Amino acid sequence: MLVWLSVLLEQFYRGFHVFQYITLRSILSVITALSMTLLLGPFLIRSLNHYQIGQAIRNDGPQSHLSKAGIPTMGGALILIAITCSTLLWGNLSNRFIWIALLIMLGFGTIGWLDDQRKIIYKNSKGLSARTKFFWQSLLGLSCAAFLFFTAQTPAETHLLIPFVKNWFLPLGYFYILFVYLVIVGTSNAVNLTDGLDGLAIMPTVLVAAGLSVFAYLSGNAEFARYLGIPFISGVGEITIFCAAIVGAGLGFLWFNTYPAQVFMGDVGALGLGAALGIISVFVRQELVLLIMGGVFVLETLSVILQVASFKLTGKRIFRMAPLHHHFELKGWPEPRVIVRFWIITFVLVLCGLATLKIR
Repeated sequence: MLVWLSVLLEQFYRGFHVFQYITLRSILSVITALSMTLLLGPFLIRSLNHYQIGQAIRNDGPQSHLSKAGIPTMGGALILIAITCSTLLWGNLSNRFIWIALLIMLGFGTIGWLDDQRKIIYKNSKGLSARTKFFWQSLLGLSCAAFLFFTAQTPAETHLLIPFVKNWFLPLGYFYILFVYLVIVGTSNAVNLTDGLDGLAIMPTVLVAAGLSVFAYLSGNAEFARYLGIPFISGVGEITIFCAAIVGAGLGFLWFNTYPAQVFMGDVGALGLGAALGIISVFVRQELVLLIMGGVFVLETLSVILQVASFKLTGKRIFRMAPLHHHFELKGWPEPRVIVRFWIITFVLVLCGLATLKIR
């Protein structure tokens, strides 16, 4: 929005041209989203407490979590609002990637909102049924994937980039639709599974978004893309603004969500942010790098899959409890230790993902 205004004002003062630079607007996007979250966070927490919108704790979880019952949840709505406002302010609204990213994030966030609402109003800790949730996630994911496939402007937008391999891309054809659907829905649910401890999911989300912002900026620049051997995708550089907003809003929310948490983001935040990371990786053609940088999300998801499969096939459990963070809790790790160590692992994995830019 302000990009258009700066173009008009540039006619009177040349200095307004500086707002055309993605780097400056990304910095402003971080600051805007961070400020909104920090300023509105206390009001949100008071409102959630007033209306008794508190966390419902499942009886089959760790007993140490029973004390978290009643802590305000659905705080993720503030994250999504801050990201949306910051992106609309500093992003180029004629850019199609911006609108797709916002719609996917808000669409999955709405599913999470309905899930949280059911938990709170009907006091059902399981929320929406798995079938209902999966149906709406699939509808959104497939619709987005089909739209991207049929509106792709260059072949590079539908090719799979293989990390560590130079100048070799795998054409996906119509399989692209299924692949993108799996990335978006899979990442959304993976972040949701990880969101089980105070601040555990939000910091890795911030780190991965920061890493993907580098890919977005470089992929949107023809010279950088050619030099690094990654696909040049016209207009995708604007997604850097969206990534920056995620970083700012995430850090602002962490101020209140860090151990011991004053508020939880709930499914509205986890599903929305997970889908956002998935669609960003699709835009910049770095879905496989997302698997590296989001390794914590992958491990959490795999732990659930392996636990369920093992119990159904053999009647035995591999982990003391799944997702993986609960396993370490039951082994005696204090909650802050689990959280910080998962953060450290994510930081290292994001650096590994960034290393693929040069190691080819």
